[in-house]
Amino acid sequence: MSRQDIPLPQQRRFGETSRRDNWWITPVAVFCGLSAFIVYSTWAAFQASHYYVTANGAQYLSPFYSPVLWDVAGMESGHAWFGQWPSWWPSWIPASPSFLILWAPAGFRLTCYYYRGAYYKAFWADPPSCSVGEPRKCYRGEQSFPLIIQNIHRYFMYIAIVFIFLLAYDAITAMFFVNDDGTKSFGIGVGTIVLTLNAYLLGCYTFGCHSFRHLIGGGKNRLTKAPFGKKTYDCVSCLNRKHMMFAWFSLFWVGFSDVYVRLVSMGVWTDWRII
Repeated sequence: MSRQDIPLPQQRRFGETSRRDNWWITPVAVFCGLSAFIVYSTWAAFQASHYYVTANGAQYLSPFYSPVLWDVAGMESGHAWFGQWPSWWPSWIPASPSFLILWAPAGFRLTCYYYRGAYYKAFWADPPSCSVGEPRKCYRGEQSFPLIIQNIHRYFMYIAIVFIFLLAYDAITAMFFVNDDGTKSFGIGVGTIVLTLNAYLLGCYTFGCHSFRHLIGGGKNRLTKAPFGKKTYDCVSCLNRKHMMFAWFSLFWVGFSDVYVRLVSMGVWTDWRII
């Protein structure tokens, strides 16, 4: 019997594979989904308008602009922490409250363990999919620039947790409508549900994070000796098992929340008050 020696490792050409399934569907879907969100969120951040609703007594604020540190000229949202946009702001930098805060949740998602695996395949073909050839001959890993930046994910997580409480506050604020006499009364509108679901989904995504799971139980040898810690760890682990689902649901819903507030503010959609 003849024998042929084949040197290892064998380098596949880009896209070369023995797989017979439609392996390309997932990376293409991830590429389209993330690209659409990046394009829309960037466009929305540059608008610096229609990011809040005060019609019919509603108090809705887009999550793309929360918290509002300063309001741009002509936009009195009632949510600004420090009033009108500062005069010292450089004229060559677009004035938008969104630019001041979006870096935090964007950095959290960009360095997320799940998203890294997803967009490495979809955008960098690293590799396009399991057992599929990639367009490079070596792998430098995350120990060199720029991928070493991914190691700051745990620090972005601390900031992201603060944003969950801020968005929860926005959801609670959306439950109180301003009456004609200036008083406030409890109410539920469609926007209230939209913003509440947004805070919930983002909370499930953030508190199901691998880094948060490690923060809760990674430093303990025996969780059974800390009953409260064990229950918390189990809860986080439950969310972690559905991390991919919450990652996509929360991404879609935070974008939809901005669309909803924007279109209601523009008068395109009507916010129906349920209670």
